[in-house]
Amino acid sequence: MIRNTQISIPTLVRIKPGAIDRLGIYALRARLPNVVLISNAGLDSSLLERVAASMKRENINIVQHDEVDMSSFERAQDIFQSLPASTSAIFGIGGGKALDVAKYVAFLTKLPYIAVPTALSNDGFCSPQASLEFKGKRRSFPAAMPYGVVVDSQVCLQAPRVLWWSGIGDSVAKITAVYDWKLAFKVRGTPVDDLAALLSDATVFQLMAKPDHDLEGIRLLATALMLNGIAMEICGSSRPASGSEHLISHALDLTSSRPRLHGLQVGVATYIISQLQGQGADRIAGLFDATGFWSAFAGDPLDRREWTAAFRLAPTIKADFYTILSDKDRADDLMNIIDNDPRLLAVFSSK
Repeated sequence: MIRNTQISIPTLVRIKPGAIDRLGIYALRARLPNVVLISNAGLDSSLLERVAASMKRENINIVQHDEVDMSSFERAQDIFQSLPASTSAIFGIGGGKALDVAKYVAFLTKLPYIAVPTALSNDGFCSPQASLEFKGKRRSFPAAMPYGVVVDSQVCLQAPRVLWWSGIGDSVAKITAVYDWKLAFKVRGTPVDDLAALLSDATVFQLMAKPDHDLEGIRLLATALMLNGIAMEICGSSRPASGSEHLISHALDLTSSRPRLHGLQVGVATYIISQLQGQGADRIAGLFDATGFWSAFAGDPLDRREWTAAFRLAPTIKADFYTILSDKDRADDLMNIIDNDPRLLAVFSSK
């Protein structure tokens, strides 16, 4: 049966230098007079001062400000239960922990959510899921798509370079994720939403057009990551953004003695998986070379043994999630790729 798809997408999108100083103007225009801020513990105080000054200039009331040091279900529930009745909107400011909590609180309250990421390390700032710790394990919870996405490109440009590399790694994962999705259709009949697949795939090409660490490069990365989140909302699953490369990263999160940033793990896994798939490796290598992505591992290589274990565990992470890793143990094939690729030899330890 053919059905119409109804989705939520951001109404407010601002990606430009100085955007954080205009948050009060955006709240005023949207008629959001009483806002709650949820930010990362330890976030640069000068950024919070700029947010507060912006709100004050437009007579927008900050009725509550919560800081979070971990993205847990319990912390989100605590904030939800403490919200003033007058709250008009939830603003998430900072990194993934604060944004995941903020978007879940917004989902529970059905209030508008405005995402204000201060770094672009992954596509989570505009996605329909929140990654929260629950009873000692990390789980995905349904969450509100943002009413607004406000990215101050100057602030994100000044974030540590490794966070930019992480965002690059999470963005290129769409190449292998879409391949896995279409493979799942051929083998298992898994439905593919063509628009979501097209949108997700296209984001990588616009990023490759200008892989520079400058204001325009930040704008392109922010746009690509935002559209990845919208692609997931279109089809109602993580398929257009997550495939076998993400399963490997999830396995590393469970087993590694020292997991790396999500986008770094995903980026390396994407490059390896693209060679197994026989597509996209040259484009990914070109982007990683141009951005200096491999420098994230200089002097701190990845553990070959942990990755071998992750290759074997990855297919078991999600039931009924078919990828190129599903039918047989591909760990030896993947390690052979590592051992014969000069870029990867410099990234992994020799142990």
